[in-house]
Amino acid sequence: MAANPDIIGTTTESLSFSYDANRAMLYALGIGATAAELDYLYERRGPKVFPTFAVIPAYDALMAVMARSDISFENVVHGHQKVSVSRPLPPAATLSTTATVSAVYDMKKMAQVVITTRSHTAEGEHLFDTEWGILVLNSGGFGGEPPPAREGGAPARAPDAVVEETTRPEQALLYRLMGDINPLHADPDFPLVARFDGKPILHGLCTYGFGMRAVAKAVAGGDATRLKEIGARFTKPVWPGDTLRTEVWNDGDKVWFRTSTRERGDAVLSHGTARLT
Repeated sequence: MAANPDIIGTTTESLSFSYDANRAMLYALGIGATAAELDYLYERRGPKVFPTFAVIPAYDALMAVMARSDISFENVVHGHQKVSVSRPLPPAATLSTTATVSAVYDMKKMAQVVITTRSHTAEGEHLFDTEWGILVLNSGGFGGEPPPAREGGAPARAPDAVVEETTRPEQALLYRLMGDINPLHADPDFPLVARFDGKPILHGLCTYGFGMRAVAKAVAGGDATRLKEIGARFTKPVWPGDTLRTEVWNDGDKVWFRTSTRERGDAVLSHGTARLT
């Protein structure tokens, strides 16, 4: 469809999602956690849960509201992502999540659809919100408002910290076990892979998780549960095996970050921001 403002307000019923410590720990491995981050990988230490795990329970609601809005998943690009948590995520929970189309913007050649989700525990406690910027290809030019200007990028000064980490050659195969089984991330014979030098690419949300971990290392002593909000734009693809270089600027209550690949120098996450508790 040609996305237009008529879909604003489209919402889903409350969808249930349950997870346990094993799934939270598998997610941690999927975004590159190592033995040095044992608090996220060992049930006798909780485990702690990375805040960006919130995208996993939100995913089904996202898919449901896209289907209800007649947006084909095959015709979209993930533009930006944000997660905001009310408190650290528990190691296991049953959640109720709703998704809503909150805005549609005209980018001339494409439309930007902003989808928000809201999740509560079975006891009714609000736990987290997510925001998904979805770019719908060939759907612009409908005369709508352009997207609002996003906050400026990283400060002009040198970063306060730089964190480098090399992704595993199998990183996408590991992350896809969380439920995103798009063959673009696994099958070199899948037709769309030809657009990416014939090699499957890493999930954007996996790169996002790596960026979050880098920020936590730089400003929170590795304690990602101190992050109450983190968001970024997706700008370039990452291939499994790439080394990610995350520059971090700490301005007190607000943190800026940018992630690039050491191999090509391309920024893969831009306009990254985070807030701490």
